[in-house]
Amino acid sequence: MNLNDLITKFSSTKESQRKAIFSTLFIAENKLQTLFDNHIPEVSLKQFMLLSIVRQSKEELTFTQLGNLLGCSRQNIKKLADVLVKKGFITIQQSPHDTRGMCIYLEEKANDYFQNDFSKYQDELKYLFEVYTDEEIETLFILLSKLYTGIENLEKKGDLGR
Repeated sequence: MNLNDLITKFSSTKESQRKAIFSTLFIAENKLQTLFDNHIPEVSLKQFMLLSIVRQSKEELTFTQLGNLLGCSRQNIKKLADVLVKKGFITIQQSPHDTRGMCIYLEEKANDYFQNDFSKYQDELKYLFEVYTDEEIETLFILLSKLYTGIENLEKKGDLGR
């Protein structure tokens, strides 16, 4: 079975399309992570995403806040952060706003990484989206933003089929 066969199979009903979208999100995440992890040196995709969120934030974020943003636990953020400390990308310090919280601060190595190493790969990321028109990019952005609302609805439901 190839991709076109799957698309045809899942296009017949709304229920099938929902299942296909859910599966596609999972498969796309795995493929992107594998591509990124195999192609970009020194940091994994998850480590990169953590660095990116810290870099883009205008305020200090605790491990818990970062976990909420990245869709994982505080403990997962701690594991990612520990590796990034060892690699010299970040330091971890107590939050200035919450004595129980720990925050991540970028080191010069992280700034150098974004300016020098990662900038080479930003052009390659354009290949991911070159199949879309500008209007399709805008629509995809809106639809993916709405997906977060659906995820929040699922989180509020809480029992996930129990």
